[in-house]
Amino acid sequence: MTTSSNPAYPAGTVITGKWRKGRFVIRRMLGQGANGIVYLVQKEGSGHSFALKMGYDTLDLQSEINVLMSLQSKRKSSDSSKNGSRMSYLLEVDDFKGQHGDIPFYVMRYIRGSSLHHFIRKRGTEWIGLTGLRLLEKLNGLHRSGFIFGDLKPENVMVSDVGHVELIDYGGVSSIGRSVKQFTEWYDRGYWNAGSRISDEGYDLFAFAVLIIQLLHEEELKTASAQHLPQTRSPVQLLSMVQRSTRLKPYSEWLRRAIRGEFPSSQEALKLWKETIYTPALVGRLPGKTPRWLINAFALSIMIACLACLWAFFL
Repeated sequence: MTTSSNPAYPAGTVITGKWRKGRFVIRRMLGQGANGIVYLVQKEGSGHSFALKMGYDTLDLQSEINVLMSLQSKRKSSDSSKNGSRMSYLLEVDDFKGQHGDIPFYVMRYIRGSSLHHFIRKRGTEWIGLTGLRLLEKLNGLHRSGFIFGDLKPENVMVSDVGHVELIDYGGVSSIGRSVKQFTEWYDRGYWNAGSRISDEGYDLFAFAVLIIQLLHEEELKTASAQHLPQTRSPVQLLSMVQRSTRLKPYSEWLRRAIRGEFPSSQEALKLWKETIYTPALVGRLPGKTPRWLINAFALSIMIACLACLWAFFL
């Protein structure tokens, strides 16, 4: 087994694949996790930017690569060739000869933007509805393929300037029914004594709910976490925050169901989130670049309601 030390490299370092001979120039580090480092790189000679992840351990990273290859295979079989290429998980897999031996890495597409919490801080909380919708769509696709993301947190969610969402670190992905591979305490339902660490769709939905609470009430979440011993932490603390908060009120029903583990599937959770952001109170606060499909869907729902009233009146 090839094991590397912490593979940290400065900007300008050229990563050359041992087998495929691809050459990638490091621009900056995007993030660092328990099993590797993710860099923003540029493919030499092309000018295109990608995300490149180096692993600390060959077997550990290979497990992650196997998951991504499985996801990519399932996506290609269900999507058209156009969508399949646009949504590729893996672009290249290879080894890099480092100072202490071979370092495994893989390359995936990169969305130019910022992590979720930085995006919301910069663009405003009115973007939570749309970015949340796109994130739930990503999670639902993952769940339909038989996996959960596991280590869901703002740092692992990249958002483009127009609100497109991409998950950037698949190190915590595990098959449904297995133990959760990686987690971050705040977003882990086991940390709050709200359920097990067995991979199921509800695990990701719980983490999503805590993520939304953090985006709007980070300091209160810190206090709730720090004031209780591990054995006294409870989902009741999270539910209490949801009940008291005027900023969380538009999403309160969704958050309560996710925290309690009441959604039968992420498909059902996605449906309710869509219904939530379709409400007149939230549609009026959606960002200027609201997707045409969202505007049309809301208009259609109003028209159907009016026709139903007219039908009832003339009967």
